[in-house]
Amino acid sequence: MKAGSVFSVKITNNFHRPKLLLVFLTLCGCLTAFLPADGLSKVKSPRVPRPEPELKIVGLNIAPTPYTLDNGPLQFSVTVQLPREVDGSTILEVTSLISSPSKTSLRFLTHRQPVLIPSAGHGESERSKVSVELAWDGQDHRKQPAGAGTYSYEVRTKLLAHGEKGLRTVMVAWPKRGILEVK
Repeated sequence: MKAGSVFSVKITNNFHRPKLLLVFLTLCGCLTAFLPADGLSKVKSPRVPRPEPELKIVGLNIAPTPYTLDNGPLQFSVTVQLPREVDGSTILEVTSLISSPSKTSLRFLTHRQPVLIPSAGHGESERSKVSVELAWDGQDHRKQPAGAGTYSYEVRTKLLAHGEKGLRTVMVAWPKRGILEVK
């Protein structure tokens, strides 16, 4: 190097970086304001409605309504329509869950019975029906009397078959839900 050479020092001006960032953020803000958010998301294809199962709850009668705790048990009379073809070893299970709005008071009722295959005397177009009774004694899961108020119920039914590891679900009916008043 020569002693008389002059070194030039280049000073970068960092003043343009914040301006560039501000322009970029403004552009992004404008794009999000003018482009619809749902246009950027993936649209779900419409689902084909599920066919109604052959196992159906065709009748549900709850008595007495409104229910008074001193008036004996609350009766759930459930009428179930069975599928056209039922195996002789199939078990019908009917359950009901009764719960308070806060879910602090619950009661689960269940009934299982083997499905009896009707004789061939019935017409093929007539499907057999089974009636099942469930009774609620007005007590919660801790065997304490349920308090007065509004309770929700859900009645479900399903067909069970013996499998390698015990009972397995074969068919499930759509549930019936409602509200009952306890006084």
